[in-house]
Amino acid sequence: MNRRELKTKLPAAYWRLWCASAVDNVGDGIFSAAVPLLTVTVSRDPVLVSVVSAATYLPWLLLSLPAGALVDRRDRVGLLWRSQALQAGLVAVVAVLAGLGRIDIAGLAVLGFGLSACEVVFANASLAVLPDLVPEAQLHRANGSQYAIANAGQLFVGPPLGSLLFVAAAALPFGVDALSFVVSAALLATLPRRPLPTGAQPPIRVAVVEGVRWLGRHRLLRTLAGLLAVNTFCYQLGNVTVVLLATQTLHVGERGYGMLLAGAAVGSVAGGMVNARIVAKIGALQALLTALLANAVIFLLIGISPNAVVLGILLGMNGFATTLWSVVTVSLRQQVVPTELRGRVHSVYRMLGWGLMPLGSLAGGLVADAFGIRAAYPVAGAVRAVALAVALPVLLSAMRDVE
Repeated sequence: MNRRELKTKLPAAYWRLWCASAVDNVGDGIFSAAVPLLTVTVSRDPVLVSVVSAATYLPWLLLSLPAGALVDRRDRVGLLWRSQALQAGLVAVVAVLAGLGRIDIAGLAVLGFGLSACEVVFANASLAVLPDLVPEAQLHRANGSQYAIANAGQLFVGPPLGSLLFVAAAALPFGVDALSFVVSAALLATLPRRPLPTGAQPPIRVAVVEGVRWLGRHRLLRTLAGLLAVNTFCYQLGNVTVVLLATQTLHVGERGYGMLLAGAAVGSVAGGMVNARIVAKIGALQALLTALLANAVIFLLIGISPNAVVLGILLGMNGFATTLWSVVTVSLRQQVVPTELRGRVHSVYRMLGWGLMPLGSLAGGLVADAFGIRAAYPVAGAVRAVALAVALPVLLSAMRDVE
């Protein structure tokens, strides 16, 4: 990408997708703040509360692969707006039940599962449809803008608004979230469609296997998928104890802890905004390796943070590096995966990336219990560094071939 391409305007269809994402992510942020508040009004039993969280993550394990096959054989734009419309209906039901005081843990668990099932379809379809809207030379810029608005909506605008709305009325944040889904669906329905695949389609099971095999045979992408799995495992390993590191070790109050999380969000948004310029200046390979190395080093440093200010800066730097390498790898997949396989390959990649996160949380708790609260982050950083060293020969050779 050169400076001329950086200044070229992105297509109008992309900006409709961006606006839909902006509205949707503000709604997601509102929802993420309101659901825990609603849950604790129903039950304070930690086991019952954990059921809601478990139900929310379950679709990524059960449905990601068939959803990817669905994305490759159906109208992707139709899947986008219909999944948002269905989510609007689900959240509207919760708004009514919350207003009537009739919601319970089972209802919240069903809601979490249903919304996440729709999100699995939406996430795979949105990654697959973006290259149909944007020239290949502008993928880094387009993906970076998507990451920036997602982080801004989910972490900055949405949560405080969700809390304020919940204080006013328990049903209000869910009603606003439902409206955000309706607006997003209306915008998405206007996107241009690509021709549907012609001829007989293989069974879902066969289609899923094709996606798994394609990824398994692509040396670079399967290496990046393995790195993603290790990195998300390590992220959870370290991050599961960050609240304890901040509040118990560094003696940060509730407001201070919120500021720390905001620091991480600032870094993520900044990474999304400037990633295209970084890639244009130093190249995708150098940007990827720099971000991965930075992640490992930053995790090592977080464990020895002397105060909350340093911790906040490091969390912001980690958010920046994470967004940078995420955008580079997403853009790479969109460039090299054939359009008829995008949904399936993205779904396999995403399932691998999210699959080890629960184990990372458990490992982080065990490390902190055995070696102290500060230990989890350095251990995670060391594992990340080892994984990067193992993958480095493949990254250097394969990424040069792509570039």
